[in-house]
Amino acid sequence: VYQYVVTGANRSLAELRTLQDWFIRYQLWKASGVSEVASIGGFVQQYVVTVDPRKLQAYNLPLSKIIETIRMSNRDVGGRIVELSETEYMVRGVGYLRGAADMAKLTVRSEKGVPVRLSDIARIELAPDERRGIAELNGDGEVVGGIVVARYGTHVIDVIDNVKQRIKEIATGLPEGVKIEAVYDRSQLIERAIDTLKRTLAEEAVIVAVVCVVFLMHARSALVAILMLPVGVLMAFVAMRWLGINANIMSLGGIAIAIGAMIDAAIVMI
Repeated sequence: VYQYVVTGANRSLAELRTLQDWFIRYQLWKASGVSEVASIGGFVQQYVVTVDPRKLQAYNLPLSKIIETIRMSNRDVGGRIVELSETEYMVRGVGYLRGAADMAKLTVRSEKGVPVRLSDIARIELAPDERRGIAELNGDGEVVGGIVVARYGTHVIDVIDNVKQRIKEIATGLPEGVKIEAVYDRSQLIERAIDTLKRTLAEEAVIVAVVCVVFLMHARSALVAILMLPVGVLMAFVAMRWLGINANIMSLGGIAIAIGAMIDAAIVMI
């Protein structure tokens, strides 16, 4: 229902994608009625550990040991509770890795009291993940963006309004020069469709009234046919409301097309 791009002067695609994945996406997810916020474009950053097989052989280390060391060194471990002065304190061991430098210091094994660190047998660097596609806007180059998906059965206009309000709220927390620009807004399509339906109903009502008066040459008979338009449309909306059917482009278009059939039936009956 809503699509946007994240732009920023002097910001790389990797920085913008990181901002989108770890800040903007979660903030927009909190908007009422939003089912998912999907990220597109840019570079997804990841830590790459390139192991030297000769050094693995020299230290007699299996590759599984490297994987297990990294996994066990990047987690949050809960401990017991310590009670002091009638107050309980929870003991936790927070061991999350915060960068390549932390990974380089990981001890894989110890040789006669000398630790063998991960940096001794591997190269650690920050690199982009494998790309499965790109996002491009107006021929100006690659961009980073997001797609907002509404929850099934929700009112689309309300969901879009909630997303826009959320974007205004988080705009102050974005880095300097970074902006969120809308590239697709379904509310505009919905409003244009409703305006088209209103104009079509008004035009058809006037034309039918003139034709009925001219050909029937009887005001009351013409009024019966003319009243069929608003009453028929009203009955259709009442039935849709009672059955829980949302009004969409197809249903509004069907109502506009069905006006001709309703008038034909009224004229035939008269």
